[in-house]
Amino acid sequence: MPVIARTREELAAARAPDGTLALVPTMGALHEGHRSLLRRARELADVVAVSIFVNPLQFGPNEDLDRYPRTLPEDIEICAAEGVDLIFAPTVDVMYPPTALGARVTVDSGPMGTVVEGACRPGHFDGVLTVVLKLFNLVRPDIAVFGEKDAQQLAMIRRMVADLNVPVQIVGAPTVRETDGLALSSRNRYLSAAERLTAVSLSMALRAGAETVGDGPAKVVRAARTVLDGAIAADPPLELDYLVLVDPETFQEVDDAHTGPAVLAVAGRVGTTHLIDNVPLLFGSASE
Repeated sequence: MPVIARTREELAAARAPDGTLALVPTMGALHEGHRSLLRRARELADVVAVSIFVNPLQFGPNEDLDRYPRTLPEDIEICAAEGVDLIFAPTVDVMYPPTALGARVTVDSGPMGTVVEGACRPGHFDGVLTVVLKLFNLVRPDIAVFGEKDAQQLAMIRRMVADLNVPVQIVGAPTVRETDGLALSSRNRYLSAAERLTAVSLSMALRAGAETVGDGPAKVVRAARTVLDGAIAADPPLELDYLVLVDPETFQEVDDAHTGPAVLAVAGRVGTTHLIDNVPLLFGSASE
């Protein structure tokens, strides 16, 4: 069984002094996608640590903080089965100790945190970067592993580490999908059978866009949008938040003359469930 630390003191006592340490930050409700991150961490390091913390700073006032699944006993079993050495499962007060008059220093995600997913969820990436930096300072990993499903989050963490000189190597791991193509997410459990049929349109749209990559950026977006238009008209409908083709480092939208890597990203709401997905693409240059 992994060592379970709930406080900063327990974490400090449990942290192995020798060997490389890889951290997999999570909000719990672990699934096969998380298992893939744990396995990747085990390939990279001598010691694997997992944080399990539902971070209130990254939820907006009308989001699902209160109902976000909390399944710590099951999560511990998964970690044990994957050979995790250390679980850090703090309370809110441990991560965010009360301060005088509520004063607190947080990370500002900058312009990149206000576009695409950040435009739909103001302040979201400030909360993400704040908790990730705190986890890095508490756990002190050599390596941290994140899923590529949250492509903008991964890009922003890499940007923070570079800009703030944080001595942690950031590793991305490929998106894991269910048999119908839906990207694995802890929120998938919220979907009814009918909602799930609509939700699959997100991955179908990405696949349709990727199949036209040789025709240029504009046609990629149009092919994906055609699929999404059908889902918007479905019952239950998809409420589309965005479909964008962006630079993977800045998340600024690219134009039809773009060559090189790009990310086709999509997000929407089915019922009350917010879902995101993306696919990396590579556009050829005229010299090729």
